[in-house]
Amino acid sequence: MRKPGRAELVQHGTSACQGAPETMVNKLKKDQSWIPKVIKKKTCSTFLEDTGAQSKGQLCQCGYPKDNHRSVATEDNFGAAIVSRWNTAEHTTEEPTDAFGNVEFFGKGRKHRKFIRLSSDTDPATVYNLITQSWDIPPPNLVVSVTGGDAQLKMKAWLKDILRRGLVKAAQSTGAWIMTSGLQMGIGKYVGEAVRDHATASTHTASKVVAMGIAPWGIVSNKERLVNPKGSFPVQYMVSNDTDAQHALDDNYSAFLLVDNGTNNQLGGETQFQARLEQHILTRRTGIGGRGSIEIPVLCMLIQGGPNMLERIYGAAKNNIPWLILAGSGGIADVLAEAIAESFTVEALRPQVHMWLAKHAPPEDVPGLVKLVEKIVENKHLMTVYNADLEGVEEFDTVILKTLFKACKKSDNALAYLDELKLAVAWSRVDIAKSQLFNGEILWKTSDLDDPLTAALVNNKPEFVKLFIDNGTNMVEYLSYRRLEELYSSVAENSLLNSLLRKKQEERRPSQCLKADEGRQSYTLCEVMKVLRDLMGDFCDPIYSHLFHLEGWRKRRELLYPKEESYGKKKCTNPWADLFIWAVLQRRSKMATYFWEMGGESVSSSLGACLLLREMCRLEPEAEGAQVIKEMAARFQQLAVDVFNECYRHSEKRAFQLLVFRCPVWGRSTCLQLATEADARNFLAHDGVQAFLSQIWWGEMDRNTEIWRLVLTFFCPPFIYSNLINFRSSSEDQLPGSPDSEPECNENDVLLQLPEGSCADGAEVQVKGRNRRPFWMVRWKQFWGTPVTSFFGNVIMYFAFLFLFTYVLILDLLPMGPSNVELVLYIWVLTIVFEEIRQTFFVSMDIPVKKKVKLYFQDMWNICDILAVGLFFIGVAARMFREWYNMGRMILCIDFMVFSFRLVHIFAVHKQLGPKIIIVGKMMKDVFFFLFFLGVWLMAYGVATQGLLHQTETRASWIFRRVFYRPYLQIFGQIPLNELDAAQMPLSNCTDDPVAILMEELPPCTNTYANWLVILLLTIFLLVANILLVNLLIAMFSYTFNKVQENSDIYWKFQRYKLIVEYHKRPALPPPFIVISHLNIFIKRNIRKVPSVKSKAFVMDLPKSVASRLMTWEAVQKENYLVRCNRAKRESNMEQLKRTAQKVDTVLNYISNIKDHNQRLRALEKQMDYCTEALTWLVESFMQSDLIKNAKAPPTLTGTEVAPCSRPAYTPAGTTTISAPAFALEEVFLRLIICVHVYTQRVPGEHGQQLSKQIYPEAR
Repeated sequence: MRKPGRAELVQHGTSACQGAPETMVNKLKKDQSWIPKVIKKKTCSTFLEDTGAQSKGQLCQCGYPKDNHRSVATEDNFGAAIVSRWNTAEHTTEEPTDAFGNVEFFGKGRKHRKFIRLSSDTDPATVYNLITQSWDIPPPNLVVSVTGGDAQLKMKAWLKDILRRGLVKAAQSTGAWIMTSGLQMGIGKYVGEAVRDHATASTHTASKVVAMGIAPWGIVSNKERLVNPKGSFPVQYMVSNDTDAQHALDDNYSAFLLVDNGTNNQLGGETQFQARLEQHILTRRTGIGGRGSIEIPVLCMLIQGGPNMLERIYGAAKNNIPWLILAGSGGIADVLAEAIAESFTVEALRPQVHMWLAKHAPPEDVPGLVKLVEKIVENKHLMTVYNADLEGVEEFDTVILKTLFKACKKSDNALAYLDELKLAVAWSRVDIAKSQLFNGEILWKTSDLDDPLTAALVNNKPEFVKLFIDNGTNMVEYLSYRRLEELYSSVAENSLLNSLLRKKQEERRPSQCLKADEGRQSYTLCEVMKVLRDLMGDFCDPIYSHLFHLEGWRKRRELLYPKEESYGKKKCTNPWADLFIWAVLQRRSKMATYFWEMGGESVSSSLGACLLLREMCRLEPEAEGAQVIKEMAARFQQLAVDVFNECYRHSEKRAFQLLVFRCPVWGRSTCLQLATEADARNFLAHDGVQAFLSQIWWGEMDRNTEIWRLVLTFFCPPFIYSNLINFRSSSEDQLPGSPDSEPECNENDVLLQLPEGSCADGAEVQVKGRNRRPFWMVRWKQFWGTPVTSFFGNVIMYFAFLFLFTYVLILDLLPMGPSNVELVLYIWVLTIVFEEIRQTFFVSMDIPVKKKVKLYFQDMWNICDILAVGLFFIGVAARMFREWYNMGRMILCIDFMVFSFRLVHIFAVHKQLGPKIIIVGKMMKDVFFFLFFLGVWLMAYGVATQGLLHQTETRASWIFRRVFYRPYLQIFGQIPLNELDAAQMPLSNCTDDPVAILMEELPPCTNTYANWLVILLLTIFLLVANILLVNLLIAMFSYTFNKVQENSDIYWKFQRYKLIVEYHKRPALPPPFIVISHLNIFIKRNIRKVPSVKSKAFVMDLPKSVASRLMTWEAVQKENYLVRCNRAKRESNMEQLKRTAQKVDTVLNYISNIKDHNQRLRALEKQMDYCTEALTWLVESFMQSDLIKNAKAPPTLTGTEVAPCSRPAYTPAGTTTISAPAFALEEVFLRLIICVHVYTQRVPGEHGQQLSKQIYPEAR
C-alpha cells in the first residue's frame, strides 16, 4: 500500500472555507478525494460457516451473514473445508474505504466531527498525517490512552471526578489527546461525559480538549449511514433505540478512527492498530513555539479492566510506554496496584496473584495470567499506582508528569531527562522540575539547558528561566545576536511588536517580506533598531547601531541596507539588557522584572522601559491591551523611584551623578532625559531630583537668598561684588574638572557642576591653574549664569514689555505713523523673535530640522508665542495703512491679550499658583465638553422660539441674535418677557411685509399663536440649562480639582522641572538686551569655536573605570532595595500562609514516604521469616545427616537489639533460637542464601533438588 507523503497530505489537507454551503462541500470533497486511494477497508474473502452461532441463516465466522459475502468468497468450498478457523490476515482483502468525512449528530447541534473507516493494517504514519494536516487537529504534547472497563461498567463517583477534574483538565492545560473507544459504552462513555461537563463549565474557549475515539467498525451502531464512497460532508447520524445506543458514536469526541479488520459485532479488532499508532506517535516530535524539540510522550491509563488487559499492558510495557493504574477502581487495576505496592518476592507474589486472579478469570487461564503479571511487575519503573484518597484530583497533570519521569531510566546523564525537562517547561510545572530534575542527582551541563531555556523564553516561563540561571546557565555564553534575532522572530503574529517589525521589514526589503509570508517570519536587529528608534525618539543614539557601524545613522540609505553578516555569531555584550528590552517590547511583566533584577543600570533601565511602554500604549488599538501596558509602565516607574530613593538615601552626590550620567545601554541617554520623554512625573517629583534641580536653579548662590536682593542686584549690578548676595565657597561644591579634584566615585564625589563650571567634554577635561579667570569675571558669571537670575530678569522685563505695550496701545498708537516709543516696542518684539528662532534651530544641533520644528511645536507655550508674534506682525502691517488702521488696532488689542496670557507660564514655578494653573488648564477641557451640550440645547430652544414668535423675519443678523445670543443671555437671567409673553407685549406699530422688515422700516409682528408653548419651552430651557447643565459643569470642575489637588505636588514639581530646564538653556540677559547674549554666543560658536556648555549641563561623561564603579554602587543599592522588599514580602500574612502550606505539603510527603518505608519493612520482614525457616530447616538437616560429625550444639546469634520486624521462629528440639541481629539485614540475607546454595548442591536426592528449587531463585 502506498504511503502518502507530507507534501501530498498538505496539498489535499482541509482548509477553512467560506462562502455558500455548496461551495464548501465541493471544496471539502476535492480536498479529501485522495483518501480512498490511500486508505483502505477490509472485506471478508472466504466464507467459513460459524457452526456455533445461533442464527436462522448461515453466518460466517467473521460475523457477517452469507448474503453479505461476494460470490468469490462463498464458492471456494474446498478451501473452506480444509480451514476450520477464520483469520483476518488470511481471509480478508483490502478495498478503498467507503466511509469518511464529517458526521453531524442529530439533535446535538451543527458541530461536525471527523471520521474514517480504515483497515487494521493501515500505516499509522498515514493516519497521523491525516489527523494533524487534513483534519487540522493540532499535534499533541501528550497522548493519554484510557483503557479498562467493559460495556456494563458502572463507574464510581470519585472516578468520574478523576476524569472530569483531573484527566480532562490536565489534557486541556497540556494540549493532550485522549484516546478511548469513542462509543457510548464502557470507559468511552464516561470520558465523553467528562469532556462534555468540563467544556460546559470551562471559560477557556480557546483551548479545546481533543478526545479521539478508536473503535472497531463492526460493532458501531447504525454504521450503514456512514457509508458513502465519495465521502460525507456531513452525514446525519442518529441512533434508533436504546439497545443500539451502547455501541453508538459519542458526540463529545473530536474524531473517530473506525478500525476495520473484516469482522462484525466482534470486539478487539482495534487493539493492535491502536498499539501501532501509539508506537508511531512516540517517534514523532512536537515542541513549544513550533521548535519540534520534544518527543511526544504516550501514557496509558488503566481503570478497572479485565484479564484480557494484561496482554495489552505487557505489550505497551515492552515498548517503554508508561502506565498509570488507578487503585481502587476494581478489576485488574486493583490486582496490579496491590502487586506493585506490596513489593512481593517472586515466590510470595505467585500465590497472591493466583488468589486475586481467581476472582476475575477462569481457572484454566490463571497460570498464564500469573506469568503476565510477573513480567509486568518486572517493569515497575513503567507502572505508577495512583491513589485518589492520598493525592487528590486537583493536580492530575502533576501525577502524569511524575509518571513520565518515573518511566525514564535512572541515569546521571542529563540527556536522558532532556525531553522530560522540555515537557515540564511546556506544562509550566517548575515545582516538578525542581524536585525531580534539579535535586542534585542529575549533572546538567550548560549546553544541555540551551534549548529548554529558549523554550522558556519564547513561551513566557520566567520561573524556568530563573531555575536554569540558578543551575549554571551562563547568559553571556548563551545569548548571541543571532539567537536574539530568533527570539524577536518568535513573537506572536497578532502582537503589536510583530506589526511594528513587519512594517519596518516591508520598508527595507518588500520582496523578502513576501517570501517570509509563505514560511516562518524572520526579523533582524536592523528592524528592531528602527522600531526602538521610533519608540524612543531622536534624543539618543539608536540601540544596536554599533552593530552596523552607522556613523551617519540618520541617513535612510544606511538604515535600509546595513551590514548584517558581521555580527551574527558575536555574543551580546550586555545580554541582560538585551533580554530586558525584548521582554518589555513583548509586554511580559514578570520576565522583564527578572531581567531588570539581574541586569545593571537599574534606574535608567526602568525609565527606558517606561518610555517604551508609554509609546506602545499610544499605538495599541485595543483598550484592554492599552490598560495592561499602562499598568506595566507605572510599575517600572515605581521601581525607578524606589531604587533612586535608595541611592539618594545612601549618597546624595552619587545619586546626582546617576541622574546625568550617559548610559551606553540606552543610546547614551541620561536618566533625566528618559524620565522627561517617558513623562515619568513621579520620578521627576522625587526629592532627590528636585534637590538636583535646586542645585541647578540657584547655581553658586545661596539657596536662601531673598527675592528683593536678586531684584536689586539685577538693576544695580555692582552689588554683585558686595555681601548683598551670598555665594558658596568653591570647597563646598568642587568642579569635576577642577585641578584639585578627580572624578572618583568615593564619598567626596563632586556633582555635575552648573553652567559655566560644567565640562564640555566630560569629567576628564581639566582647567589649568594658570588660566584661571580673575575674581570679578568669575563672580559676574556666577550671578548672571544661573537660571534663577535669568528667570527673574525675564519676569521683570516681561512686565516692562507689557507696560510698554499697554502705553502704546492706549496712548501712543496714532494713525499718522509709529512714534519712537512704538518703534522701541517693535525692536523689543523683534528680539523676542530672535530668541524663538534660537530655541527652534540652535538649541539641539544633532537632530534634523524637521524634527526640531516638530519638537518646538509640541510645547503649548511655544505655540502661544508664535501666535502672539504672528498677530503682532499682522496688526503692525495693517496699522501702517490708514484704511486698515482700525483693523490693525483691533488685532493688536487681541494680541495684547495673548501676550498677557503668556504670564501664566511664568508663574508655574510658584508652589501655590503652579497647581492652580494646571487645574485651570484642565477645567478648560471640561468647559469645551459643557459648551457642546449647551450649544445643542441652546440651538434647539432658539430655533423653536424663533419659529414660533417671528415667522416673517428675514434679516440674518436678527435671526442669529434671537437663535443664539438671546437664549445665551437668558441663562444669566436677562429674560425679555415683553418679547416672549403675549400678555406683556406692548402695543406698537409692526408689519408682516418682508420688504419693509428687510428695509427696517418697521419691526416684524410677533406671532401670539401657541404662546403658551413658548412659555413652556422657556421654562424647560431654563430648568435644563441653569440646573442640569450648570450643575454638571460644577461637578466636572469639582472632580478635576480634587483629582489634580491630590497630586498637586507632583504636577507642580513636574512643571518646575520643565521651567528650570527651559531657563537654564536661555541666555543670561532678557529681551531686549538678549541681542547682546546672541552676539556673544555667535562669536563663541563660530569664531572662537568654543563648544556649548549649557547644552551639556544635564549630561556627564565619565571614564570607563569611574562609570563602572558608579554602576556597581547602583547595583549594590538595588540589591539592598530588593532584599528589603523580599523581607517585607516574607513578613506578610499571605507569604506566611504559603510557607505554612508548603510545610504541610512537606509533612504529607514525609508521611507518604513513611508508608513506603513500612511496605519495605514488611517485605524485609517476610524475607527474614523465609530465611529463618530456611535456617531452621538447615539446622535440622545437619543434625539428622551424617555429613558433619560434631557433638557440639549449633551456635546462637545474639544481639543487644532485636530488629522490630523480626518474629519468633519455630525452634526444633535440640536447637537454639536464632534472632535477627542489629546489623544490615541485606548482608545477612545474602550470606544465608550463599550458604543454602552451597549446601543444597551437596544434599543428595529429591530433598536437595526441592530445596534448590525453593531457594535458588532468591539467590539469582
